[in-house]
Parts: sequence; C-alpha cells; structure tokens
Amino acid sequence: MALTVETESRIYRGLRTASGAAAHLVALGFTVVVAVLARPGSSLFSWHPVLMSLAFSFLMTEALLVFSPESSLFRSFSRKGRARCHWALQLLALLCALLGLGLIVYNKEQHGKAHLATWHGWAGLLSVLWTGLQCTGGLVLLYPKLLPRWPLAKLKLYHATSGLVGYLLGSTSLLLGMCSLWFTTTLVGGTWYLAALCPILTSLVVMNQVSNAYLYRKRIQP
Repeated sequence: MALTVETESRIYRGLRTASGAAAHLVALGFTVVVAVLARPGSSLFSWHPVLMSLAFSFLMTEALLVFSPESSLFRSFSRKGRARCHWALQLLALLCALLGLGLIVYNKEQHGKAHLATWHGWAGLLSVLWTGLQCTGGLVLLYPKLLPRWPLAKLKLYHATSGLVGYLLGSTSLLLGMCSLWFTTTLVGGTWYLAALCPILTSLVVMNQVSNAYLYRKRIQP
C-alpha cells in the first residue's frame, strides 16, 4: 500500500530528527575522544587538537543546528534568542580556533619546524580566517541597520551559504589532521576509520538540515 503524503512527511521529519540527534552525539563524542587521546596539558601541542576539535566539531556543529526545527537544542527560544545563541557559539568556536592556531604556531617555532608545510595546515588557516569573517558578517545580521540598503533576506541567505562552506572547510581540516603522524600512530586500524567518519557524518547532517530548513526556504521566497 502506498504511503500517504502525510505519512511520508512524518517519516522524513523523524529521520531528520534522528540524524540531528546523532550529529549532536557524534560531535560531542569525537571532541571527547580527541581530548582523551591528546591528554591536554601533557605538552604544548596537546592543546591544538583539543581546541580545534572543540571549535570545528562541537561548537560549530551546535551553532549551525541552532536554527534546525527538528534538531535545535534551543527550539523553545525566540528567533532572536536563537540568533544570539548562534553568534555566541560561533564566537566561542572562533576563540578556540584562534588559540589552537596560535599554540601550534608557537609550538612549531619552539621546535624549529616549518609553517604551513601540509594541506592540513593550509586548510586549518583558511578555516580560522573564514570563521572570523563569518562572525564579523554575523554582526550585520544582529544589527541590520549597519547595512540598511541590503535586503535582510539576501544577507541571511549569503551568510548561511558562506557559513556552510566554512563548516565544510573546518571538517576538511579535521579530516586532514587525522592523516597526521600523531593521529595515525595514536589510532590504528578500524578505530581510525570510525573516527574519520565522525566529521563526515556531521557534515552530511548539517548540509541537509541547513539546506532544507533554511536555504531552500529562502530561495523560494520572492
């Protein structure tokens, strides 16, 4: 028997809710696992993977899911309240990323190692810079009077699209970081592949929820 439109809609919403819940758990779990492996405080380098995973896996995932009607942890908040939560989470992610970047730069200086010698380094730098620009752009949405001649709907669309690109850059940086000597010697075999699936899974969920719950709606509006 064919499914009704209402039943299909319920199933689809259920799947989106389940995938969103999985993204919350995976983002948090991945960050905790990295922290356990790195043992922050054991060395100057140990803070780098912890801060970067906290920024680009946990905080940024939560920031982008704030507006999801199925997966947001702040559904009871007003639209304005969720916008402020989103900006606060993004700002915390940026601060963690900047600190993580600064510490790895200092660590390389201490050990006489070359900077930006890997794809991971370049992707990480670009991700941090992009996040900084996103937070700056977010101020315009919090205070739209800063750009009165620009339609607010278009600004939101551009910001959401750019934010999704920035999130994917951060996830790519995490994946490339997992190809480093430190990570491949810390996690071996199937556990490495399981860890590598974490940023891939959260990226797929975030892409789906942002594009369907936000970008698509903005695109069909006149």
